[in-house]
Amino acid sequence: MNRRPVFLISCLCFGFAFFYIPILSLILFSFNKSRLATVWGGFSTQWYGKLLSNDQVIKAAVLSLKIALTSATFATILGTMAGIALARFHRFRGRAGFSGLVTAPLVMPEVITGISSLMLFIYMAEWIGWPAGRGFTTITIAHITFSMAYVTIVVQSRLASMDVALEEAAMDLGARPWRVLTDVTLPVISPAILSGWLLAFTISLDDVVISNFTSGPGSTTLPILIWSKVKLGVTPDINALATVIIMVVGLGVFLAAMVLHRAEARRERDIQMALSQNSS
Repeated sequence: MNRRPVFLISCLCFGFAFFYIPILSLILFSFNKSRLATVWGGFSTQWYGKLLSNDQVIKAAVLSLKIALTSATFATILGTMAGIALARFHRFRGRAGFSGLVTAPLVMPEVITGISSLMLFIYMAEWIGWPAGRGFTTITIAHITFSMAYVTIVVQSRLASMDVALEEAAMDLGARPWRVLTDVTLPVISPAILSGWLLAFTISLDDVVISNFTSGPGSTTLPILIWSKVKLGVTPDINALATVIIMVVGLGVFLAAMVLHRAEARRERDIQMALSQNSS
């Protein structure tokens, strides 16, 4: 029996400990009775009660969720369209420029993206009178702009590994291009689309820099609120808020993993059934 090198196992354990011990300590100290975030004063859930009664935090959380849901949905639609265009149409006029524009937000610093978005909204307000102020709309547009690039890369990568013979077989059987897209292409790449949506949702929910440039009075998102509180010192209610976010994100990842696993199992089962029918 071959034993794995002790060095590799040690590096693996160190890596997991480096990432997850701070998270576990944050969750532990969210149940701290003391007002000092780093001094254990006994077990208590009082900070969760105060968190739920904090209207400012609730308002910021609802706004962040609305922005994340809206921007992730539109970014997924636009990113899927862009990914299909880049993966299936190899030659069209302006393809290089279009590909560069799509992937630019991946390498562009968020400060540059935030400043350019802010200047765009200021000029648009002066020229056409819209948007009248910075808030939900401006933050959502800015989030769609940079998060759709991630969706495009995910969808394009999945299409690159997809067997084109499936689409060709559907067209040989008389299916129109739109029918091939809805009945063959989209179901096959649906796990990638879901992964892109989750990635866009997470990026939007986590963003601070771009939201800080494109937000205005009365439109404070949850990350901006947490950042403003942390600058004054970490308190147990921040630990409680971070624990709630970790639990929600963890639940979402778990549910997404279940959906992707069932979709992959269903696809493998359909392939086996098709092979068995062809062999018989």
